[in-house]
Amino acid sequence: MDTVDNGLYRDVTEFARSTPEWVHSLAEIGTEAGLLLLMAVAVAVWWRNRRTGARGVALALLVPVTTAVAYGISEIVKVLVDEERPCRAVRGAVASLAPCPPHGDWSFPSNHATLAAALAAGIVLARRVLVWAVLPMALLVAFSRVFLGVHYPHDVAAGLLLGAAVALLGGLLLARWATSLVDRAGRGRLRVLVRA
Repeated sequence: MDTVDNGLYRDVTEFARSTPEWVHSLAEIGTEAGLLLLMAVAVAVWWRNRRTGARGVALALLVPVTTAVAYGISEIVKVLVDEERPCRAVRGAVASLAPCPPHGDWSFPSNHATLAAALAAGIVLARRVLVWAVLPMALLVAFSRVFLGVHYPHDVAAGLLLGAAVALLGGLLLARWATSLVDRAGRGRLRVLVRA
């Protein structure tokens, strides 16, 4: 049975195949580089927020924490859902641009999309002005997973929602507690990490 998602997957991967080789390489490198760039932005936000007070530092320090939690949840969901990768499951689809992950490396949700959304949402909580830089970056990382042929569109949509929800809820729920810890650390030996 063909679904709308399978059709959309085929449309995106056929379009991807029609693009020049350098676009294929850019998409494959960009998937990982986008995550690394978001991580670098998170570190830069922490560095800058050291001048803004305990709450800003706390929100910046929560970015890797909530991102790790989102990743852990996505791994649990993958095992529970155990959806086969579209590069193996969609009949009539062109070959994926990236090597198809092995059987058992399930498709739903996309870890890359989850990580990208969690990093972006956490960064926005810590430094709202960066929304216009990190949101497109997260969306590009997520789209690249379908473009490369290793995820369905619903995998990346679920990953984006999961990552953003965990980062936003975690950041908001833990902000007061983390601010208190940062405030105490600022008076002790760790003040170099939390004060400029």
